Amino acid sequence: MEIFLVNNSYKYAVEQIMLMLFPGESPIYPEKSSGALSTTVKLSEGEKIVTATSCIVDEEGKRYWGKATANKADFTDKIIEQRLIQRAVKLSFYRAGIKKLGKKPLWGALSGIRPGKLMSELIDSGLSEKAALSAFIKSYDADREKAKLCLHTSRASRRVTDNLGKKDICLYLGVPFCPTRCAYCSFVSQSVERSMKLIPPFVDALMKDIKATAEQVNSLGLNVIALYLGGGTPTTLSAEQLDAVMTALEDNFDLSGCSEITVEAGRPDTITKEKLLVLRRHGVSRVSVNPQTMSDHVLETIGRRHSAQDVLDALALVREVGGFQVNMDLIAGLPEDTTESFAATMEAVLALRPENITVHTLSLKKGSRITLEGTRIPSAEEVEEMVNISVSGLSKDGYAPYYLYRQKYMSGGLENVGWGLPNCDNLYNICIMEELCSIIAMGAGASTKLVTGTGRLERFFAPKFPTEYIADIDKTCAAKSAIKEFYHELSAE
Repeated sequence: MEIFLVNNSYKYAVEQIMLMLFPGESPIYPEKSSGALSTTVKLSEGEKIVTATSCIVDEEGKRYWGKATANKADFTDKIIEQRLIQRAVKLSFYRAGIKKLGKKPLWGALSGIRPGKLMSELIDSGLSEKAALSAFIKSYDADREKAKLCLHTSRASRRVTDNLGKKDICLYLGVPFCPTRCAYCSFVSQSVERSMKLIPPFVDALMKDIKATAEQVNSLGLNVIALYLGGGTPTTLSAEQLDAVMTALEDNFDLSGCSEITVEAGRPDTITKEKLLVLRRHGVSRVSVNPQTMSDHVLETIGRRHSAQDVLDALALVREVGGFQVNMDLIAGLPEDTTESFAATMEAVLALRPENITVHTLSLKKGSRITLEGTRIPSAEEVEEMVNISVSGLSKDGYAPYYLYRQKYMSGGLENVGWGLPNCDNLYNICIMEELCSIIAMGAGASTKLVTGTGRLERFFAPKFPTEYIADIDKTCAAKSAIKEFYHELSAE
């Protein structure tokens, strides 16, 4: 799509809406129109309001108009001013876009990844839940059922917020290895088929990272409330390696205030009784056993080298060892899946009664094999039906949504939702998705996110690839000093 900006430079705002409404288009900023699909977004400033006007022109010259305003009386500071003007730009383009398309997305004009935060902000401003729900729908033109999802997850977020201390943090440890690479995956994860030799030096480097991170956390007196081992698939490591990593975490961090430890044992082909006993011995309280689908045909298509029966066997092993809450991930929109087979998957997983079920919508990431190979995937309408099947089944069986987030390139512009049985919400997931406290990370590709109650946020990242992480581990450890600097600056404010 050709984009022309007049009296403004809000490229990112316009591109967010373009990506949502016209996912097949890419932004182009030419000197003049070529007659292709285009939009002109213009800002006009009056005495009391700023007006954003968008005009979409299609290939046949037909025009579609949208307008939105921002009141200058609400410009309490520069940050608020920019936010409100940007919102007007988005809304004007959105309103022109839905006229062109003849329909609107279920999330309306919302392009952000954390819509639940917006609902929480409305409630925190003094609105009742009923008033906040109405304001959310009106402000963002969102579907009522999607707004209700946000209301449910904001309740979970506010429950956590009410009990958070100023020095509470979560820890994340990333293990970037998997048995094989899934077709939908764009994460930096190494298949052990190719990189088995990297695992021992990676574990050695990780030990240094754990120690350096703990020095910062301990010197600041930070309180670890949740620990999450993700990846990749941490249970790709051997039982001995898992034992060494968990021992290092216990030896270096004070975990006495840690209420949950989660390990993504996501691939059933990595789960053994020996590994589960190691995790249980170290106090792991939650594991993920992630089928994604219970259709063997779809599993084969996405590159998983296990069957649905393997998922059942792995879960039986987890229950036999005992002491774990279980999460199971499903993905709506996988290649070769249908609404019928997704419904069968949903029924099979509900029958297993895991404490958590997370329903993802397929995200078409640029680096995934699905995108690169042009694999056939279900339509947006089929994916929407799959999501509706999940909502209906989970709600009926006593699960409630407790966290929600969206991603770019999601099929149908939908969402990922974590559902839990009563009193089974995962604290870490709520904290990271709602940005409630600092997440301090270790491991390759790990992202540390330092958060304050005032909304200030800083991020820094470890090298993505295992080879780089191993080679640069001393530099990565030295960079952990940024944690102490952040908290010292915070205390000085």
